Amino acid sequence: MDNKKKMEEPKVRYSDEELEEFKALILEKLAQAEANLETLKANIAGGEHTTDDTAPTFKILEEGYAVAQKEENARLAARQEKYIQNLKFALMRIENKTYGICRVTGKLIPKERLRCVPITTVCLDAKLKENSKK
Repeated sequence: MDNKKKMEEPKVRYSDEELEEFKALILEKLAQAEANLETLKANIAGGEHTTDDTAPTFKILEEGYAVAQKEENARLAARQEKYIQNLKFALMRIENKTYGICRVTGKLIPKERLRCVPITTVCLDAKLKENSKK
């Protein structure tokens, strides 16, 4: 009877083994994101191209492009920093054993969604409802 009861009860959280699988995925994504952030920061700080050998007309265009490129890199770096922070929050949820539980419905978020969007805190239904209200 105990086995039958276990089969009827819905799963309320992912097992420790499943959480370890997600942790490995998140750590891999975190390493990639941090490497990308370092590249973006290097492009913002360095990457000074001189325009000494170009005609004055093109010099102005190149300087404008360089400024626009730095602004774009700064925007991407800020976005990457936010993603890294969300990955770290996901790791905290794994440690707390709350990872993969929808903050809206309280149900488990499907593994497929978590593999695609490991930082998510809502199931697809809740996300669609949230987006339809905007």
